[in-house]
Amino acid sequence: MIKIYGMDTCPDCTYIKEQIEGNPNFEYIDIGSHVRLLKEFLKIRDHSEPFVSARENGQIGIPCFVLEDGTVSLDAKDAGLKNRPLEETLACSLEDYMKGTKKGC
Repeated sequence: MIKIYGMDTCPDCTYIKEQIEGNPNFEYIDIGSHVRLLKEFLKIRDHSEPFVSARENGQIGIPCFVLEDGTVSLDAKDAGLKNRPLEETLACSLEDYMKGTKKGC
């Protein structure tokens, strides 16, 4: 089963969540629903190479995909899903929001 860490208030995450609805091969974990889940995600985020760029750019790094072999990815394609189209993305980091630039979460 592929685990997906996200938040229901993140537009990139809701785009992914819609794709996996009803599919038993995926587990969506809303890190905003309980502090235990947030801590679980932060443990992955703080120790995984794919998050280096996200941390450097002030991004959260969601949606995050933990594949069945334990590989961590920030690219939906690695989980067999579609990333939200760039023309639909909104600024998710505070810095990007303040600058008015468009980047993912």
